Parts: sequence; C-alpha cells; structure tokens
Amino acid sequence: MRTMRPVYVDRLPPCNHACPAGENVQAWLAEAQAGRYREAWDVIVRDNPMPAVHGRVCYHPCEEACNRKEVDDAVSIHAVERFLGDIALSQGWTVAPDEPPSHQRVLVVGAGPSGLSAAWHLARRGHDVVIYEAGPMAGGMMHFGIPKYRLPREVLDREIERIRRIGVEIVLNHKVTDLLTEKSKGRFDAVFLAVGAHLSKRQEIPARDAGKVYDALQFLKDVETGDQKPRIGRRVAVYGGGNTAMDAARTAARLGAEPLIIYRRTREQMPAHEFEADEAIEEGVKIHWLRTIKEINGTTLTVEVMRLDENRYPVPTGEFETLEADSVILALGQDTDTTFLKVVPGITFKGDGTVVVGRDMRTGCPGVFAGGDMVPYARSVTTAVGHGKSAARHIDAWLRAETRLRPPKHEIASFDMLRLWYHAEAKKRGQSMIDLDRRRHTFDEVSGGLDPTAARYEAQRCLSCGNCFECDGCYSACPEQAVIKLGPGRRYEYDLAKCTGCAICYDQCPCGAITMVPEPVATTTADL
Repeated sequence: MRTMRPVYVDRLPPCNHACPAGENVQAWLAEAQAGRYREAWDVIVRDNPMPAVHGRVCYHPCEEACNRKEVDDAVSIHAVERFLGDIALSQGWTVAPDEPPSHQRVLVVGAGPSGLSAAWHLARRGHDVVIYEAGPMAGGMMHFGIPKYRLPREVLDREIERIRRIGVEIVLNHKVTDLLTEKSKGRFDAVFLAVGAHLSKRQEIPARDAGKVYDALQFLKDVETGDQKPRIGRRVAVYGGGNTAMDAARTAARLGAEPLIIYRRTREQMPAHEFEADEAIEEGVKIHWLRTIKEINGTTLTVEVMRLDENRYPVPTGEFETLEADSVILALGQDTDTTFLKVVPGITFKGDGTVVVGRDMRTGCPGVFAGGDMVPYARSVTTAVGHGKSAARHIDAWLRAETRLRPPKHEIASFDMLRLWYHAEAKKRGQSMIDLDRRRHTFDEVSGGLDPTAARYEAQRCLSCGNCFECDGCYSACPEQAVIKLGPGRRYEYDLAKCTGCAICYDQCPCGAITMVPEPVATTTADL
C-alpha cells in the first residue's frame, strides 16, 4: 500500500533569493546556456535595466548563495550578466513599453540607480516619467563614487541612454527644494524620491591644517570631473575601512601617491568586500589595522593603537604612533540630505535622517514613495535598483487604484535537496585582469569580460536548483513507467494508478524538483 506519493514542485533558487534586485537569475542563465542571448537579456531587464553596469559593480551575493560552490566553484553569475549586457550595448538592444500610454505622470527625484530603475519600470508600464537630477549628469554615485577602473563611463552612459530611449525624460541641474510645489507645478500624479547618500559623515579630529584633509566622495568626484586635480601629495592616509576607502586609496595610487589605509578594526571586520582589499594590496596600497587617528598636525598624524575586547569591539590601548602623510582622505561613510522633506506632511524620519517607508516603499504622504540610500536598508547599487523596481510596481498599482499583493515565495532549494547523480568537476572560468603596472598607473578597466564560449560554458554550470529542466532522470528511473512526458517545456506528470511511492524518481532528481508527501487518508462512511 502506498504511504507516500511524489509531487513535482518549483522551489526558489538560492541565487534568485539572494539577489537584491530580484533578478530571475536561474531563468536567464537557462536561456544563456542554450545560446539564446537576446532572450536571456530580455529576462534580466524585466528586473534590472542596467546589466552591463551590474555585471561590473554588483558584489554578487547570488554567488555567495550558489549551491554549485558545494561541488567546485560558484557559477560566475556576474560575469555572464556582464557578457549579456555588453552584447546588448554592442548590438543596440532595447525594449518597447509593455503597456499602452496611461497618460499619468510620475516625478522621480534623483537619477541614481534607484531613480533610473523606477523610471525604467514605470515607463514600461506606460506612464510618463520625468527625472529631476540636481547634478550635471545622470548616474548619481555610479558616476561620482565608483572609479572608472571599475565602471567605464561609456558603459554607464549607454545604459542610461537606453532608459531615455524608452521614453524617460531626464532634467539635469534641477535640484528639488520644494517637493509639493514641484509636484503641483508639473501636474505629477505620484512621486518617487531617490536622492541618494551624498553627504560624507564627519568625525571630529583635531587638525591644525584643514587644507590637508579631504572628503573621500568629493575627492573621487574631483578626479572624475577633472574640475580640479586634488593636491594630495605623495604620502596619503585614507581613514576608513569600507569600499569607498578602498576606491579612494586605489584612485590616489593611480595619481602617483603612496596610499596608506588606517582602519580601527581588523580585516575580518571591515565593511569593504574582501576582493576589494585584495586588489588594493596588489596595487601597492598598505593597510594599518586596529588604528585610529587622534590628531592631524601638518604632515604628522598621531595614531592610537586599538585592541579588541571580549566582545570583539575596538577599545583604545593608550599606545600611540606617529605617521607622516601629506594629506588625509576621510572615508567614514555617507548620509543622505532629506532636510527638504521636513515640511512635507506625513513623511517621517529615522534618527539618522533616512525616510521611513512601508514594505510598499510608500511614505506617509499620499502618492509619495521613496527608496535607495535615503531609506534605512543596506546600501548598494543593486539594492537601490531593487527598490526602484519594487516602488515602480507599487506606484503603478496606486495609480490604477489597485493593491499589489506580494506573491508567495517558494521554499528555497538548499544543496541537500539536490540529488546529483553526476559529480564531474567543472571549474569556473575566471575573468582576465590587465597587468599590474597598467592597473597602478591608468584608469583602464581592471577586469576583462568573458568571450562567448566561456560565457556559455559558465551558464551551463548552473544546477537549475529547485526547478525541473527536463533531464528525464525521473522518467528513465521509474520502474512502473508511472512518469508521463508532456513534451518540451511542459515537463512531466504522474500516473498515480501505476505509482507505488518507491521514491526512486525523488532520488534521481538532480535539481530537487520532486518531493514526497504523505498519501491522503481515505474518508469512509463510517468516519462521517
């Protein structure tokens, strides 16, 4: 008598679950592994309008979650995404709006990653979108905070141009100071706020020569625009341990300086990603861990040695060191300027000035939504793009007087759910890097892309965790011939009259798309 029966299921791939932009990673990898690159790109831009950018600057948490790393190496998802994004740029791929014109207008404040993402998704839904950007160019921190050696400006500018071509109007040098007046004057039906975090955090350090102290964001911006070349000298101290500190130090090295990063915690505790520190060290950047700057006196820095207490929190030791530096670059984090919203009724703030929003990205002011670095979430380009997409969906529903319900999430497909009956190793294809001397002396892009052969190979390493890819494992293994093939793309079903519940199909499913459930208990007349 059968006590358990097999059921086909769709589980959530861990890469999809880990992506802050909410990309359907497994779906576009499936298209890429078949060589259908245009179709793969189309899947990506349903969620993220800038794959060539993200293939370069995203810190790919999807790869940290990838089950393939339990076999050999994680799939190089970001490299395949970059490959697809670059093909789209070279061939001029774009999309048309999915919906007819709604004749409703949406104002987006800020042309950074979150604002651009929201504008793209709203335009695809047929809405008229205008972005007001305070700066002289679109891109926000992607332009001014990420150096060219990580993100070539031509790549960024061309992906922004695609967003313009779908119908988004971008008005530059237009700083919003009175939101409600702008909304009324422009006859906007809804607003998305995405002003970003452009204010550097301050720390009171006694300094007798303030001219020697630079702000990291302003330093990077000055280098980017070329308006004024920072006079940083040869010996440069960078204070901080985040990605901005690494970018500032690596940029200073390319200007001919000898940078030294000073950070109050250990390497294991630094907020910068490990590969950023590795690449900085390769390029000659030195790092002093467990140090904090106490005073700046001309070219002399007084630094206190720290130690970790029992809670691994840095505490002073009373031991001091003296270092020489021609200038100091402060990279202690960023804040967002939301003071212009204080007069808007209904908008509330956290203690750090970030705007409070609900799960639908809505503020307390009707029709006003917010996302990106100005709301209290993790700060990254990919998170900001995800906020823009989410806000666009909720704004679209609000404009149509509907309520958008979140679809239920499937169970995450963990590695132990897979039944891999093949164990051949297929190591990932690494990306090339330009030679070290060129890295140290130019702003040329450090990492190279994949060629078509390597990109398709890398996509084919995907295990399709949690979702059937029609490998016929269950079909060929069933001793009772209870599995029925439904045809390409339609998967299988069970003939339960033949199934004995032996679970051989379950044991043969490499992607974990079959589960065993208890047989329903039959109800008899006597039970009623």
